[in-house]
Amino acid sequence: MKKILVITLILIIVLNLTQITYADTLSIPAETAVLIDAKTGNVLYNKNMDKQMYPASTTKIMTAILALEKTDLDNIVTVDSKTPYETQQGDSSHIALRPGERLTMRDLLHALLIESANDAAVVIARYISGSVEDFSKLMNEKAKEIGAKNTHFTNPNGLPDENHTTTAYDLAIMAKYAMEKQTFREIVSKYKYSISKTNKQPIRYLKSANRLLYGVGASNQINVNGNYVDIKYDGVNGIKTGYTFAAQNCLVSSAKQGNKDLIAVVLHCQGRNVYIATHKLLNYGFENFESKKIAFKREFIENIKVEHGDMPYVTGIIGKDLYINIPKGRDEDVKRNIVLGEKIQAPIKENQVLGKVEYSLDDEILGTTNIVSATNINMKPIYKVVNNTNDSIFKKWWFWIIIIFILWRVFIMYRRYKKKKLRRKKRYNIYNNY
Repeated sequence: MKKILVITLILIIVLNLTQITYADTLSIPAETAVLIDAKTGNVLYNKNMDKQMYPASTTKIMTAILALEKTDLDNIVTVDSKTPYETQQGDSSHIALRPGERLTMRDLLHALLIESANDAAVVIARYISGSVEDFSKLMNEKAKEIGAKNTHFTNPNGLPDENHTTTAYDLAIMAKYAMEKQTFREIVSKYKYSISKTNKQPIRYLKSANRLLYGVGASNQINVNGNYVDIKYDGVNGIKTGYTFAAQNCLVSSAKQGNKDLIAVVLHCQGRNVYIATHKLLNYGFENFESKKIAFKREFIENIKVEHGDMPYVTGIIGKDLYINIPKGRDEDVKRNIVLGEKIQAPIKENQVLGKVEYSLDDEILGTTNIVSATNINMKPIYKVVNNTNDSIFKKWWFWIIIIFILWRVFIMYRRYKKKKLRRKKRYNIYNNY
């Protein structure tokens, strides 16, 4: 028995060490990196993912998010007089917008995300907020809202600013949020686009710098773990490149193979290492994790006690299917934890959320799904009468007049009582003095 126990413990330690060693020996040629499950946001690999970094043009992911949420794609935007002269200097990426030029927001978004146009970013910012400063405030508010808490933006395009910083993890969270928007997904999956002739410029042809989408052939080869492969990666469907001297090469990528969706972020890479690092991360995710359907819609969880109901229990079921990425061979180790609301009280409607189920591995939550009611539960008649009375009576003006009158009468009676008590005390004192 002791031998079996010792062997079991050794196997557990070896398996865990194997997993950790494999992750640690990826040798990602980036200063910071992270790989997440695009469905759940769970971290599958990280290298300094919370370190403050310059994001360069990956900033434009947030600019696009706000444009999609605050404008209509068919809106006509007129280029202001300042933006072209501020954003088209030196080697800044741009599409040569002209003062007074009119384009649709759809075309500006394609220029932003495919050509990485800095002038398009500023035009979008001023169209939405009136100024770059005010738009930057919106960017920071949105970042916090979606969970990117270590981010501070000062402009919409990522041009150098020592206060314009984020982290690999925050960029992954922003990318996950953005990829949930169909229009964003459609744009970043393209590597070519043409903007029709405008009132100021002829037709423009845009091309993405993201070679993960199209880089094949002898001039697009990289060495990944001793093997020369095309930069183009099977299943990649976006997202955004970036480069400044301070930030070096940055890349946020999304890829799908089968039912597995991954997002990889690599920051501060030298040259083509940006693609090597991304290949290594995506290979690691696809080769070492498997997507499992861990919860099934309408799966029975338990009968839950109901207060004030015409039935003592309500059937709790899973609200929707849940898929999570699990290290291969460890699906049996996933644990389930049921968390119910503090007070389950009638009336309850069918599909009303009653709590949640958390699925975890090694004390890390991999995913959650809601527990919902399988049926309607009505309130007991007696509670219904009281509840309806309470709901309606408090809204009547005369009810509050009565309450005030009662309180006034109680106050008057109390004062009379105090006076009467005081008179009795005086008479008592006079009597005793005699």
